[in-house]
This record gives sequence, C-alpha cells and structure tokens, in this order.
Amino acid sequence: MRPIARLAQVAALMTAAWAATPALAQMPGMGGPTQVGVIELEEARVPYSVTLPGRAVAFEETDIRPRVAGVISEIVYEPGTEVLVGDVLFRIEGDTFAADLAAAEATVASAEASVSAAETTLARYETLSGTGVTAETVENARVTLAQAEATLSSARAARDLAQLNLDRTEILSPIKGIADISNVSVGALVTANQTDALTTVTRINPIYVDVQESSRRIQLIRDRISAGTLAPGEELDVTLQLETGLSYEIPGSLVTGGTSVSTTTGTTIVRFQFDNPDQDILPGQFLRVDITLGDTPAILVPQRATSRAADGTLTAFVAVDGEAVERTLTETGVYQNAWIVTEGVADGDMLIVDGLTNLTAGAEVQTVPVTISADGVVSDLDTADASDGDADAEAPAADDAETPGEDG
Repeated sequence: MRPIARLAQVAALMTAAWAATPALAQMPGMGGPTQVGVIELEEARVPYSVTLPGRAVAFEETDIRPRVAGVISEIVYEPGTEVLVGDVLFRIEGDTFAADLAAAEATVASAEASVSAAETTLARYETLSGTGVTAETVENARVTLAQAEATLSSARAARDLAQLNLDRTEILSPIKGIADISNVSVGALVTANQTDALTTVTRINPIYVDVQESSRRIQLIRDRISAGTLAPGEELDVTLQLETGLSYEIPGSLVTGGTSVSTTTGTTIVRFQFDNPDQDILPGQFLRVDITLGDTPAILVPQRATSRAADGTLTAFVAVDGEAVERTLTETGVYQNAWIVTEGVADGDMLIVDGLTNLTAGAEVQTVPVTISADGVVSDLDTADASDGDADAEAPAADDAETPGEDG
C-alpha cells in the first residue's frame, strides 16, 4: 500500500473514532466551546431515611431463683431448649415440706373438731337459758366458739403456707423462652431468694432493637414536618442490617419513641420490635436500623457530577445559555447514587455530568444530552437511542426468518 493511501486510511479511522466517542470535554487549546454532557434535573418525592446503630435486647428475660431452701434433687430441663410457661426446671427435696403439710392438716382437723364441739355447747346452753343456765354461761360459750373459729382460721392459713412451700419445691418457668445452662448441679444446697440465679430463661422471638437518636435531630425532623417539607408516611418503614452487612428480610415496627433524654449524651432511646423465628438475632448484637420516615420534595443530583471542597461545601456545574455556572448545593442525605438536594438547583436545570475535567466557572460550553445509569455510568443519548433502534430492527428479522418445513 502506498504511504499516501495508508495515511488516508489512518485519518479516516481517527475521524470515525472521534465521531463515535460520547460527549467529552475538548482538549485545551483546541478552541471553541467545551463539549459537555448534560441531564435535565427534575423535582421528585424522595424517601427520607435515617440509619441508626442499635443493639438487640431480649423480648423477655428472667433469672430463676428458688423460693424455698433445700437440696436440688433433679434438673428437669435440657439447656438450650425452649421451655413453656409452667414447665418444671428444677426440683428440691420435698420430704420436710411434705411432713410440714401433714402436720398442718392435722392441726386443721383438730381445730375443726374444737369448733364443732363449741357450736354444740353453745346451742345447748341457748336452749336451756333461763332454766338453770345463766346468761353469763351462754356468753362464755359464745366466746369459746369464736376462739375455736379463730384457731381454725390460723390452722388453715398454716396449712396453705405448708402446701405453698411444698409446691415451690418444683421450680417453674414463668415465661416462654430458651433456658440457659444450669449454674448448679444435683445435690447443691440452695436458699430462698438467693442472689445467685439457678439459670436464666430468655425469650428472643420477637426481639427488641434499641437505637439511640439525637434529641436535636428528632426536633429538626419535627420542625420539617411542621413546615411541610417532610410528609410522614402512614407508618414507619423499618428494616435491619445484620453484622454481616446483609439485610434482614423481616420488617420491624416501632414500640416506643423514648420518653427521656440522657443528660450525658443528649440522646433518647427508640425501641423497635422484629420477629425472630429463626433466632438470627441474639441479645447483645450490634445492628443498624434503616428507618424511612416519609418523603420530601427534592432534586436528585448524581454524586459523580459534584465535588466537595475542604470546608465541606458541595458544588456542581449547570449549563446556562452556553456557559458553565457553578452552584453551591444544600443536601440532606444520599439516595441510591445521588445527593438529595433541596437548594442550589431547580427543576429543569441542565446539570453537567460529563466533561467536567478542567471545567471552570464561566467557561463556554456546548451541551450534549446524555443519560446516566444507576451505577453512575454516562452514555450518549443518541448512541443509546441508536442501540435501542438496532435491537428493535433485529426483532422482525428473527420473525421473518424461514423455518424449514416437512419438505425441507
């Protein structure tokens, strides 16, 4: 191939490559306006969410302690298994308490006999009153009956207490939950209401998650709701992030918004409840709670189109009448890959998202419409439309293709 022909071929290839390149800023020194890619901003209702650190707390938890003194004769439950309300966990030797009950029942029987005798005597004296039995004798019979009835009441109370102590030799679970390992063994001597627990029963389905929120931010959210810039939802959308970073599939619900503020941290405790059927969440775990409070009118500005100065100022460029204008943005958080912007740009502004390298305020620009994907990738709008058109053009070709018949 001749050198001139080869040069012509290289020039043609360079021209084609330049034409196929998406909107990019022209190299310095080429002259003319800088070519930039823009998207049109639109106001939208953006979910307003906050993410707070939290810790899992058992729904119910109780220490098991003996109510009577004695020697542990049996450990009934299996550690780590679920127990129900009223299930027997421990047994204490009950021979002494059974003997006490028998003695109390005998005392009751004796007192009942005394009451019966006193009633018979009083009835006989009342019949003979005035015919050989004085009024004083009748009154003394009444006093004797009252004393016998009081003795019977005391005996019955002692019997009931003896029965209660005998019943307490079987230590029951007051709640439904998972029983922990036993802190004592068979043969151990225990005392009534001792400090050390025999074991612990914990209910973790459902489970609580407590988060701490700044009282200042709570007040700011209330102010936004009052001002109408935040529309609260009918109910909170609460989701959970596990320690592994994975999302917990079961949504939660608000239990209480807190009733006091810590004098040392300035925060209040907010409690949420989550179903925990598979025991994926255990008390004490550190978690993150995502709370969607409602939605707010804002403009989503892709993060790749912005820059942040050392003092924290967030800025972006918009194209106005062929000129790059730098705007200072006020953001209230992040949604997907964009800043939630409430001030600095307006609906309909042409945001520069491509060709930002070496772009300065006041620079002359030539805008080219582009699209930006969810992951921040910019594509030429014309190229994207052409790709869609090619895909549509290929579809009829597949439909028109001949299918071999039986004769083929």
